[in-house]
Amino acid sequence: MILLPRLVSVLVGYCFGLFQTSYILGRLHGIDIREHGSGNAGTTNTLRTMGKKAGAMTLLLDILKTMAAMFVVYIIFRNDHPDRILLFEIYAGAGAILGHDFPFYLGFKGGKGIAATAGLVLGLHDPIIILIEAIVFFGIFFTTHYVSLGSLGLYVGLLLCVIVFGQLHINEFKSIAQGELIEIYVIVFLLACLAFYQHRANIVRLMNGTERKTYLGKHKDN
Repeated sequence: MILLPRLVSVLVGYCFGLFQTSYILGRLHGIDIREHGSGNAGTTNTLRTMGKKAGAMTLLLDILKTMAAMFVVYIIFRNDHPDRILLFEIYAGAGAILGHDFPFYLGFKGGKGIAATAGLVLGLHDPIIILIEAIVFFGIFFTTHYVSLGSLGLYVGLLLCVIVFGQLHINEFKSIAQGELIEIYVIVFLLACLAFYQHRANIVRLMNGTERKTYLGKHKDN
């Protein structure tokens, strides 16, 4: 097991994840986003608290920071470990999500990592997985208007995609050894568990029918 590249990949990702877009934008508006709305330093709370432009910027930059982390790891290890590069990129994506969720300089209180996860999905460079994940998230969101439910669906879809594509050795997964495929499955499974944990309050509200809906246009909550 080559441990050092894995640790470096996670560390690179974590450092990129520390760029807390919503917190920075909130400070520029004179507020701490974690003290408003749901208290979450993420896209949805930024959208509701500071408006569409701030929400869109948060979404974009949180996606890009994960993709940037994965790209840096690709540059670092592409020559020495070309057969493991996808694994190391996924470690970097996981690190970025951890940095977003648990920034040390903010008392480990960040966001829930869904926009950062979207960056991981895009960073896989697999158009089929990207299309499937887009259909899953937006299909659930536009049907129910629950961002949280769409986010959880995104993770379920991602886990199923990497397992199916990995076992069939499709596209980016075609040259990865079985042991490292299992490692990828475990990473994504643990990230999914983290997402469900981070959304535990949302899950309770969904079950109780009290979860707040999000509309992109003008609409009153039911």
